[in-house]
Amino acid sequence: MTKKPQPEEGPTFTPTEDFAPEPKLDPHRLGAHLTDSGVAFSVYARQATAVELCLLSPQDDPDDPDGVLYEERRIRLLGPFRGIWHGNIPGIRPGQIYGYRCYGPWDPNAGLFYNPQKILLDPYAKAITKSPRLTPRLYAHQVNDKLEPATRELKLDPLDSLPDAALGVVVNTQSFPVSDKPRRSWRDTVIYEAHVKGLTRTLSGIPPDLQGTYAGLANPVTIQYLKDLGVTAIELLPIHAKFSEPFLQENGRTNYWGYSTLSYFAPEPSYATEYAQRQGPQAVLDEVRGMVSLLHQAGIEVFLDVVYNHTAEGGTHGTSVSLRGLDPQRYYVWDHGSPNRMVDYTGCGNTVDFTSNEAVGLMLDSLRYWAGEVGIDGFRFDLGVTIGRNREQFAVRHPSFVGMATDPILAGCKLIAEPWDMGPNGWQTGNFPSPFADWNDRYRDAIRGFWLTDGAAQVHGRHAHGPHELATRISGSADFYSSIVPELNRGPGASINFIAAHDGFTLADLVTYNHKHNEANGENNHDGTNNNNSWNHEYEGHVLRGLQYSDDPKVLEEVVSIAPLRLRNLRNMWGTLAISAGTPMFLAGDEFGNSQEGNNNAYCVDAPLSWLDWRWLPWQKALHETVQYLLRLRADHPVMRPDSFASGMPVQGDKLADLSWYDRTGAALTPGAWHDPRNRVVQMLRSGAPWGDVDLLVMINGTMDQVEVNPPPARSRVFRLVWDSTWPNPTNRSEESPDSLGVPGYDLPFSALTKGEKPPAEAVDRLAAEVGVTPGSGLRLAEVISELPVTVRGMTSKMEAMSMRIFFAEVPENPSGNAKIDLLNVLKRVQGE
Repeated sequence: MTKKPQPEEGPTFTPTEDFAPEPKLDPHRLGAHLTDSGVAFSVYARQATAVELCLLSPQDDPDDPDGVLYEERRIRLLGPFRGIWHGNIPGIRPGQIYGYRCYGPWDPNAGLFYNPQKILLDPYAKAITKSPRLTPRLYAHQVNDKLEPATRELKLDPLDSLPDAALGVVVNTQSFPVSDKPRRSWRDTVIYEAHVKGLTRTLSGIPPDLQGTYAGLANPVTIQYLKDLGVTAIELLPIHAKFSEPFLQENGRTNYWGYSTLSYFAPEPSYATEYAQRQGPQAVLDEVRGMVSLLHQAGIEVFLDVVYNHTAEGGTHGTSVSLRGLDPQRYYVWDHGSPNRMVDYTGCGNTVDFTSNEAVGLMLDSLRYWAGEVGIDGFRFDLGVTIGRNREQFAVRHPSFVGMATDPILAGCKLIAEPWDMGPNGWQTGNFPSPFADWNDRYRDAIRGFWLTDGAAQVHGRHAHGPHELATRISGSADFYSSIVPELNRGPGASINFIAAHDGFTLADLVTYNHKHNEANGENNHDGTNNNNSWNHEYEGHVLRGLQYSDDPKVLEEVVSIAPLRLRNLRNMWGTLAISAGTPMFLAGDEFGNSQEGNNNAYCVDAPLSWLDWRWLPWQKALHETVQYLLRLRADHPVMRPDSFASGMPVQGDKLADLSWYDRTGAALTPGAWHDPRNRVVQMLRSGAPWGDVDLLVMINGTMDQVEVNPPPARSRVFRLVWDSTWPNPTNRSEESPDSLGVPGYDLPFSALTKGEKPPAEAVDRLAAEVGVTPGSGLRLAEVISELPVTVRGMTSKMEAMSMRIFFAEVPENPSGNAKIDLLNVLKRVQGE
């Protein structure tokens, strides 16, 4: 049994003479793998002079109830074989705890930190015992009480890290089969970004012991909610085992989001149920795989947000818990100076070196494991530019990308890049190769800009923008995802369209706050971006948040006066997302207006502020129903989700252009109108013929005024209104909504008009004469048009300020070729329905 080392003790470890009894037959297969006789181990440590496998048996520590003593058996591995140390150890089975001790040169100025007093986590461990405990023992060099280097020239630390280290555990990774993957196409994909804990921590209907866990996410209540909403894929914030940054731990905080990875193979134990944690690492892994299996059975894909760009070991003077103690020069980027220092392209202290075969192999092996044995359907790569770096430069044909594209398991996964990092040439939206999709930050900024910052500019008499950027993003961002280079010509599905994500304001906070309010993070509100592209609608905070409002009459007055436009702009952004070419993604809770009280960087807040608040006010229920409705429209109508870029010309024998844009009069936009800030009323007409669907007409009023709009020439003169952003609730749009913000004594009289405005008499007479309607014909055209939710070419209709409408063009089943007869047929059929 190891004893607790004291600070004054010097190094006590020397390589054991107990060698592994058998070689591993395939040393290249790194990690711990079950064999018929025991377990075979392989680990990479090219510059080590000896590597010991430490087999550990836990013992209670009477002096430290939070600590554990271990009986330790050290076995010297065979090697190195091309940098790999290996051995087959008979007689051990799943449940075995293990780690490594590495001997080698101590030369911090060269970036070498070999210290056998530090027991190291296997980078390929499929499960871990626990998170490390932050103490001086975790540092290979001597540190002071502030965990800073104790001396200018780093000295080897004599403390054994075993009592505080995270250790690997041998597990059976195939204890039961995971259900088959749904394998949905990109065109049919709707992504829901969520945190395992935050999603269900307060969700009623789930047993309390399952809330905030993997099992809670797979509970029938959660799954049914996702299915009813219209979600096809859930993208989980990191679930790789994590180790929070020292500065957070020293201030009593944690990396709640999980972007501080300790292990690329082991799942984070704290998200498992307490029962599974008590049962041990095998039960934790089984809970994860069971979650994936149940979601698959419901037809929902599971994506993981993965952080291969850096690790939890920090910068040059960070902890030594795994890679730093095995071979830091092969796994991290260094500046090769004297002293040698880590290069930080990530803002997290270190950068994984993807010019190294070992780093690329570690990532590919990890992805292959999660996709193959855990059943994960796709991955979102945090700071994805880093994995394609040849140091300062980004390479489209980087080995990382070639490896994924040619791997028989990974090539079938959905791969999504966050297309930037903090290094040189770090913004690469649109430049990732097939089969990657990208988070489209230009889409995010364009939609926020058109509906929010341009709205604020108009209120204050400042410059707004024309429709060019909005139209480009709605059309699929061909400027980024279409190319003559084959691997860059990826189609609109490669654009991950999002308006809000975990990093930044929630959608509700975008319409409620002009400024970030990150006080809960403990960093004096200095963290988080200042570039929010938000608009508080002239009142900072309060108005869409909470179950209780102030008794101050001024606050209540603001609630009533500001809320309608705020809610309309929420719906405008949802409507824009629904009709945009590309793959929609949204943040969990945005469908019902969840708020983080203006915190745009809640990465370290593991509290109700970051958990979804499932107690809905009436406006939140109405917003949720709106989102359900829009996603259902999108799922039912492929014209709302085209999978190819438009040409602006008729295709496949169609008489209508596949995509065309018009001004408020129904005239085609001229070249000069695209950038004209006075031209913020536009119409988009998308032909449904290529998909065997109805034609889609979208009217957008981005001004602060009520305007009159005339539909453009199209296949049909009649367009059925299917959604209007002035509707608070699509299911109750035929009457005045009783919707309320929950403010006592105030019911907001939202307009819920679904019938067309009564047209001017002269317009009706003109249209009647045009189509040949005469007295005694039995058809009263004015009544038909005013009683139906339609708009007709040749007759203007009024649109409210800052609003949008979605129409479907009703085409006669048997076109006669006579426009007059076809118009009457359509009106009669719509009237009959």
